[in-house]
Amino acid sequence: MIYEMRTYTLKPGCTEEFEKRFAEALPHREKYSKLIAFWHTEIGPLNQVIHVWEYKDLNERARIRDEALKDPHWPPSARELIETQETKILIPAAFSPLQ
Repeated sequence: MIYEMRTYTLKPGCTEEFEKRFAEALPHREKYSKLIAFWHTEIGPLNQVIHVWEYKDLNERARIRDEALKDPHWPPSARELIETQETKILIPAAFSPLQ
């Protein structure tokens, strides 16, 4: 398995609105793959949300992302709330509970 971790840095004061829009669109996205986690920062770099998706491999990720982007309800309409975005592909260690 691989995990895609996305971190969005939002404009100050926009976390609640971003989470609301994400939650509304999430049922449409979960038709394609499973959301593993969703957080927002409370201490450290503020105004960030992080979400993690699970995939079998990079090929599955590419296929699912292509399918999801054809869905008119995904991604949530939130571009004006976002300052930056960072995406990481993570591979769990052999002893990871997510293995």
